[in-house]
Amino acid sequence: MAYRAAGTGYADVAAHFRNLIKNGDLAPGDLLPSVSEIREQFGVASKTVSRALGVLKSEQLVTSRGALGTAVAETPVVITGTDRLDRMAQNGRRYAPGETSDGHRVIRRSVADQDVCDALDLEPHDEVVIRIRTFKQADGRPTTVGLSVYPPHTVHVVPELADDVRMTAQFDQLYKERTGRTVSRGQRVAQARHASQDELDALEISVPPEAAVPVLYTTVAFHDEERPLAYWEDIYAPGSKVPVGE
Repeated sequence: MAYRAAGTGYADVAAHFRNLIKNGDLAPGDLLPSVSEIREQFGVASKTVSRALGVLKSEQLVTSRGALGTAVAETPVVITGTDRLDRMAQNGRRYAPGETSDGHRVIRRSVADQDVCDALDLEPHDEVVIRIRTFKQADGRPTTVGLSVYPPHTVHVVPELADDVRMTAQFDQLYKERTGRTVSRGQRVAQARHASQDELDALEISVPPEAAVPVLYTTVAFHDEERPLAYWEDIYAPGSKVPVGE
């Protein structure tokens, strides 16, 4: 698709290809168009293209392949959580090219984590449904543990959340279809902490029992106009490249 706009600059060119990589339209190893093709597509000078490619290289999204040109890096950014919703809305892709997930589990348990209670407006030890899965890249390397927590009133509307099978549609879509209420998401927040043993096992990290492994994790809550509906947490393997906003 041609991308033309008055005053298009190198940042616009970089953003175009960054989005293609994030959305999975360009997979690891895919070649970007040649410099001349990008020049024609965007109506810009060679210098502008070079600067745009330099930005993508500095973000470790692409790498030079010499005479072959520029290719998408083999370890691109990790897209999980709310970014997956954006990607699915744009092109329907649940997974990036070659990506898989395993370790799917659905658990009913009382919640004791105060952050989760606060996010979902619950009392400690209220029962929730927790869905867990581990995402892996094409080479089998785990990148993320995704955890989503749903209070009883959300599960009442979307009972599929309590079934120990993969969802065929996103919960927010099903909730809106069945209630007529729009689901909005809050601000995603990134923090760091030490990984639990379950998380280390899921990410296939082997360390001595006394070792503390720091990990980045992000959280976000979903709401309708009356109350919170879900709390999502993504725990990233050390070394993962994670987009945290535009």
